[in-house]
Amino acid sequence: MNDIFPKQGLIVSCQALEQEPLHGGDAMAKMARAAVSAGAIGIRTNGVPDIVAIKREVDVPVIGLIKRDMPGSAIFITPTLEEVKAIVAAKADIVALDVTNREGRLETVKALIEYAHEHGAAVMADISTLEEGLAAEELGADFIGTTLSGYTPYSTQQETPDFELLGQLCKAVNVPVVAEGRIWTPEDAAKALNTGASYVVVGSAITRPQLITARYVSALRTR
Repeated sequence: MNDIFPKQGLIVSCQALEQEPLHGGDAMAKMARAAVSAGAIGIRTNGVPDIVAIKREVDVPVIGLIKRDMPGSAIFITPTLEEVKAIVAAKADIVALDVTNREGRLETVKALIEYAHEHGAAVMADISTLEEGLAAEELGADFIGTTLSGYTPYSTQQETPDFELLGQLCKAVNVPVVAEGRIWTPEDAAKALNTGASYVVVGSAITRPQLITARYVSALRTR
């Protein structure tokens, strides 16, 4: 299922959490349409309403996820089978989920991957280390993303993209590797492809104006 995208390129993450100004309505669908009109080959989005709206708006593959706070758990991205079922029912082409080595996740996530496959959806494993990437491939993930590097306590903590992990994964696995996380510039995105990534996901630098503005404000205050 890893031939969903016809070519290498940019996947734009169109997400807005409940507390953010662009949450709700058709904001993310419009973001997705704008991104595709400029050449994005795919969209990554959060929540059933936006998955459905974006699928109606664009004709490129959609990576769907559901972010959900689980009491007492650090697993946030598509944590349970309930979310996988909802994403599949919303007709996402790819289900993105946490495949980190926390809370016995590598044992429980196999059933989630199998359900997605049984219902015609591919799986993108969001990981934070090389070992997790290798485990994700073994579990049957169709794509492996560096999404969670820096978001687990044992992974590399840095403000820049984790090109080291990206390069390691590209050499070690046979499925497409997706560069994601802290990619703020076109130069970062190009470097990710040059490092070996099949696809590059960019979100905050394109679709989260409050974060983009905050970077400018911070730069001006500390000049």
